[in-house]
Amino acid sequence: MTKIIETEIPEQIVLEGNIRFPLVINPSNEIHNLDDTLKFIADHRDELLKRLLQHGAVLFRHFPIDNPSDFNQFALEFGWKDLPYIGGAAPRSRVVGVVFTTNESPPSKPIPFHHEMAQVPKFPSHLFFYCDIPSSRGGATPICYSPLIYETIRQERPEFVAKLEEKCIRYTRILPDGDDNSSAIGRGWQSTYLTEDPKRAEELCKEQGTDYEWLENGCLKTVTKVLPAIRLDERTGKHSWFNSIVAAYKGWRDSRNDPKKAVTYGDGTEIEEEYIEFCETLMQKLCVSFKWEKGDVLLIDNKQVLHSREAFEPPRKILAALFQ
Repeated sequence: MTKIIETEIPEQIVLEGNIRFPLVINPSNEIHNLDDTLKFIADHRDELLKRLLQHGAVLFRHFPIDNPSDFNQFALEFGWKDLPYIGGAAPRSRVVGVVFTTNESPPSKPIPFHHEMAQVPKFPSHLFFYCDIPSSRGGATPICYSPLIYETIRQERPEFVAKLEEKCIRYTRILPDGDDNSSAIGRGWQSTYLTEDPKRAEELCKEQGTDYEWLENGCLKTVTKVLPAIRLDERTGKHSWFNSIVAAYKGWRDSRNDPKKAVTYGDGTEIEEEYIEFCETLMQKLCVSFKWEKGDVLLIDNKQVLHSREAFEPPRKILAALFQ
């Protein structure tokens, strides 16, 4: 049986307990092609998932994963069920199988830190990113270890944590009538709810506990139910900063949406800008940002890790797969 070979990259940080973030794995000399890679995953799946839980994220580097179809097979080998992208804000297109494009918003616009789909009740447990074409400049996908973010904010802004624990948060977004690829949150209501039927979209809003209002221009205004901004991960006993506060406040801006109204406390009052600025600065300070290489696959435990996207110079193609 092939071995799991851990390696290091300069960008890694060391967490409590001498845990490297992210874990980086290289192929052994016995792995020559995709079939060998898939067998490696099948043979070591349980151990890989154990290490993923410890480290929060795993970067598979230099494995023979040469195209989106290879990536699709690699992701499926872990045995999870894919998650329909219902309620997400980002414009995306299906590529093959369970593989989608990442946010198709303009490359000049960075995407702030967030947990994937934290603004909806049903979010992915795990997500993969695959580098098909790295950008020549920019375009990294920085990641943060969420329990570290939570603990630092709790120590330095305890009053903010107390307010979030008491009030929780709500997200407000106006969805366009049809996709708007000029916006990082330009996913139309049809794509958001995977239907052309307004009644079906309303049903899905109700299932998620989301308030909705149809506007005269055909757009759909949605206000989520009150959601926690901090979650206890019962697997690890750690709290995570599980929200999209910074992403919504800093990134949910377009011709339809006012970012100051995009995320509020659960009672509808505005979140103080000073707290959001503090959180954004902290995430930039504590994040890991590595340069993508062709064939890289980054596996993220979504309950433990926030991610973002740097602005970049095209071409760049980073693909994703989301799992329940």
